[in-house]
Amino acid sequence: MAQFVLSLHTAPTDHDTTQRLIKFAEACIAGGHTISAIFLYQAGIFHASNHLELASDELPVKQLWQELSAKEIPLLLCVTAAEKRGLDTQNTGVFTVAGLAEFAMLASEADKWVQFK
Repeated sequence: MAQFVLSLHTAPTDHDTTQRLIKFAEACIAGGHTISAIFLYQAGIFHASNHLELASDELPVKQLWQELSAKEIPLLLCVTAAEKRGLDTQNTGVFTVAGLAEFAMLASEADKWVQFK
């Protein structure tokens, strides 16, 4: 089976892209594939914000990330992108702070890297 690395580049308000990533990740797992990591980059880092509050009729982004984390998929947050955008990198919830070098190593070892923009 294949090993994937996924990256998310869009903000939490872009529900379509977030849903595509979540559904893709779930399909990978259901198909017996592995996901080495999901890497939040560019505006995607706002998924790790503790100030994220969406209306109750919108996509439950925080809950979806918690569900993926419970499946033991490493959820990584680009430290440089987060610091550049003023995100508190000491308090990131289910996300682990990582650098681009770590992401590059994971992507080079994976069979496929899939970007969600």
